[in-house]
Amino acid sequence: MTQELVELRHSLLEGRYDDALMLVDELEGMGKQAILRNIESFLVRLLVHLIKNQVEQRLTHSWLVSISDSILQISKLNLKDNQSSHYIKANAWDAYLEEALEEAILPASLETLEGKLKPKQLSSRLDRVALLASAVQLLHLTYTTPRKALPARINDILTTLPGGAEWLEER
Repeated sequence: MTQELVELRHSLLEGRYDDALMLVDELEGMGKQAILRNIESFLVRLLVHLIKNQVEQRLTHSWLVSISDSILQISKLNLKDNQSSHYIKANAWDAYLEEALEEAILPASLETLEGKLKPKQLSSRLDRVALLASAVQLLHLTYTTPRKALPARINDILTTLPGGAEWLEER
């Protein structure tokens, strides 16, 4: 990115505005790709903990915190600088979630049931439809819930997951 900025500066100083605009477009694309990679990383983290929850039928405090933080971070990253539009639209999560789910299975296999399941075994135990529906429900909060109210709404949904009611009672 540094090289592109140097080239942009030179293009502007030399009056090569078409070249400068091409570099601006390239820099914008690079920035968007970096944001999408960060979102994808948090999606994998989210799904690892939703997988553990589904397979083990319990919700630990650390899993809850990780799920909640993943949604909060995605909410921040997904909102463009104009504060009124998003990098990923509310109805466009399916492809991202499908890819993230495949990436999440390996790390989840290490953490689920004390690592006793191989990735393929873990994958065969998943109710993918329910898992992705939970993820979508949480992600859609980021479009409909004011930022200050988001943590409480996330907790409301998490208490409906397996073991969530027990977690709520222990608070």
